Amino acid sequence: MVKAVVGYHGRTTNLWLKLEQENPFGSIKDRVAYSLLGTIFETGLLCGGIIESTSGNLGIALARYSQICGVEFTAVVDPRTSRMLVRQMRSADAKIVEVTNPDETGGFLLSRLAYIRDRMAVEDTLVWPNQYENPANPRAHTEGTAPEIHSAIPSDDLDVFLGVSTGGTMRGFTDYVTRNRLPWRCIAVDEVGSIALGGPPATRSLNGIGASRSSSFVSGRDCPNVRVTAREAVAACDWVASELGVRVGGSSGATVAGALRWMREGFGAEHMVVVCPDGGERYEDTIYSQNWRRAKDLTARADLEFPEVRSTSVVDNSLILT
Repeated sequence: MVKAVVGYHGRTTNLWLKLEQENPFGSIKDRVAYSLLGTIFETGLLCGGIIESTSGNLGIALARYSQICGVEFTAVVDPRTSRMLVRQMRSADAKIVEVTNPDETGGFLLSRLAYIRDRMAVEDTLVWPNQYENPANPRAHTEGTAPEIHSAIPSDDLDVFLGVSTGGTMRGFTDYVTRNRLPWRCIAVDEVGSIALGGPPATRSLNGIGASRSSSFVSGRDCPNVRVTAREAVAACDWVASELGVRVGGSSGATVAGALRWMREGFGAEHMVVVCPDGGERYEDTIYSQNWRRAKDLTARADLEFPEVRSTSVVDNSLILT
């Protein structure tokens, strides 16, 4: 974890970035893949292969774990998936199916899920972990990610910022907070145009955050939430790289932007934790590419005010996989 002591309009805050890029296969989805596959193997299902819809990170983790276990894995992706992430999945022997027909919201998620359901209807031994509804998804965070933060930060005056796609991370954290009767606030961060937390759909530019269907795990009525633009996410990525010395991915930048907006609006505990799902090395051809930014009209300055960084430090904490 990186800790930055930041000042904003006379107020000092401890801003923590939990860098999930340090996990074995490079993202927070390592935890989810481990939990999903563990559930499958524990049930003793006859497995003729695993199939899952992915924007990239879960596909990499499932591909690596499946390779280790000697199980065939098929990743269902779409044209927005980074080519770099697709190459990483292929390097772990994953089969790639790219769904190119947009769904009714203008995204591809519903089309990816329809493809999987069609395959499942005719292939009896094919197994779909279904990260979108499987309770093993939030459990990975209830039993792993959240306890790591609790052990690393010696304070209960805590706001935790979590990007939303399936909603599993948010559900896992809220379950942990409820179970342990903690005063933490868990704040969901989503991209404008996503309907993961409800609301009308619109064109989106970021991968790994947002969705073209409502989350099965959490709704916008259940928790405080912040919506940010892709331009704000890109600006936050640049700020983190420049001021904190680490590159984070687009969904991480969006979540940092959400935390900074929360701070700007006068909210924020003494300690603010941003869970960063992955690192910037996977986004050289998107978030950190000027060509990509120009193509997405993301080169203009975002309306986002950044705090003064007064000091930074690195805090080590152990990975918990359950």
